[in-house]
Amino acid sequence: MAQQQAVADAFMRLVTIMDDLREKCPWDKKQTVQTLRPLTIEEMYELADAITDNDWKGIKEEIGDLLLHMVFYAKIGAEQQQFTLAEAIHGICEKLIHRHPHIYGDIQVKDEEEVKQNWEKLKLKEGKKSVLSGVPLSLPAVVKATRLQEKARQVGFEWDNRDQVWDKVAEETRELHEAVAANEQHRIEEEFGDLLFSLINYARFLQIDAENALEKTNKKFISRFTRMEQLALQQGKALADMTLAEMDAIWNSIKKQNPDT
Repeated sequence: MAQQQAVADAFMRLVTIMDDLREKCPWDKKQTVQTLRPLTIEEMYELADAITDNDWKGIKEEIGDLLLHMVFYAKIGAEQQQFTLAEAIHGICEKLIHRHPHIYGDIQVKDEEEVKQNWEKLKLKEGKKSVLSGVPLSLPAVVKATRLQEKARQVGFEWDNRDQVWDKVAEETRELHEAVAANEQHRIEEEFGDLLFSLINYARFLQIDAENALEKTNKKFISRFTRMEQLALQQGKALADMTLAEMDAIWNSIKKQNPDT
């Protein structure tokens, strides 16, 4: 109970501060849901970066920033007489209770997969026209592909095992090679997309987050490339003045010294 009270006190402190800022701060007074939107997206990506880096200090800071944004949206919603913060909180509470009948009702489930399947069935009963309708249109493509595949899985549209998925990857690879050989640009793009979609599917079967895996590779590339620039400067050279073979030699030495970064 003491911990719950501490959380309640901290939350109400944030709500009170938001009320003060909205009334007294020139910047906060000007904000709308439209002006906050890009800032919220930025905060979400900062949280994603902290999670990728396993940076718990950063995660704590970023969820605080996002919590402020949620309170800010609710404050504006109340001003516009659209909804109150209490209504938003009670709304998610009611949704969670309704979608967890195995906790708050008499439904029995055997594992997490059955929980997910029941969740999708309940959403359809609530008026969703498709199991895919809950996937935001503006999601990054890799994340969206993963979510689409996960949603389809809940109604049984799924391969039986990862070997079948790898066969699909091989099939899409052949089709991409054929399109390249035919020099059909539109088909090349289509087949390349199909191959990426299949690889993302394979990542799911390997229990890998494709978006996170790619981001880790991006970070590794940035780290190695900037070190290559530094080593080149130590040799009195700029990368633009070096041959590919020279750069490749430096790159390989960096990989050998630090294979994981």
